[in-house]
Amino acid sequence: MSRVEHQYFHAKELERINHDFASLSGNVNISFEFFPPNSNEMNSILWSSIKKLEPLQPDFVSVTYGAGASTRERTHGVIEKILTETSLNAVPHLTCIDATESEIETIAHRYWELGVRHIVALRGDKPDEDSHVGDFNYATDLIYKLKSLYDFDISVAAYPEVHPEALSAQADLDNLKRKVDAGANRAITQFFFNTESFLRFRDKCAQNSLDVDLVPGILPVTNFIQLLKFARFTQVEIPGWMHKLYQGLDQDVITRQLIASHIAIEQVKLLSKEGIKNFHFYTLNRADLTYAICHSLGRRDCFAAAS
Repeated sequence: MSRVEHQYFHAKELERINHDFASLSGNVNISFEFFPPNSNEMNSILWSSIKKLEPLQPDFVSVTYGAGASTRERTHGVIEKILTETSLNAVPHLTCIDATESEIETIAHRYWELGVRHIVALRGDKPDEDSHVGDFNYATDLIYKLKSLYDFDISVAAYPEVHPEALSAQADLDNLKRKVDAGANRAITQFFFNTESFLRFRDKCAQNSLDVDLVPGILPVTNFIQLLKFARFTQVEIPGWMHKLYQGLDQDVITRQLIASHIAIEQVKLLSKEGIKNFHFYTLNRADLTYAICHSLGRRDCFAAAS
């Protein structure tokens, strides 16, 4: 194939992808993740973001959950307020590594009485050995416990580029299968930027008879320096082209936002081309970029359309 023919083929393929993407017309499922605020300013930002994203009618919005008792109470507070003051389906994260069985039972009862029917079940970060006082060692233990109490819809975490503590990629897959066998309904992935990593992971799940709804986690990146810290901790690959795109933009917020939206939209385009219809957005409590990306997916403000 000549260079001209190659360029023509590439242009036609890009046109086809864009056409397919535009034809989605909102025929996708979206969900958002927030974290509980720790200051009045962050609280205002959170609720402003929730209100802006609410009209997009996501399947659910999840709220992260920390290890400390105060963080847990902030999570409970956000969940309760979402349920009582919005039309959204509020889904709490629940970690178990430092919790007693009695604590988990109390939390589960409390959530069920509030009307919560969906929980993101996680092990949580391991504490120091000397301070570990919990009755659970794995997310699988938590899933079995929750299912024994109520018929919760359970989401769990998955890692396209392998969990940092996993002995191998196969061991990580085996662990995900145990969570699915315990009753997990879907797996939401760690954020990633190498789309091939997700697609290979999806193939491996199929090869291992892992029948679970696999939802890609999408992270719009406005703070590249912060992303590098996240990536070191989670062992997520940051492609070289991203380093180049963000180079010299430490003080240029607007350009970083434009690049972040472009990267996320292109990522969603490629995934939708491969048949993905469910997307989970890590909002970092900021609405604008996620709103713009979902708009490009065909999700529109349902409240404005109805008025």
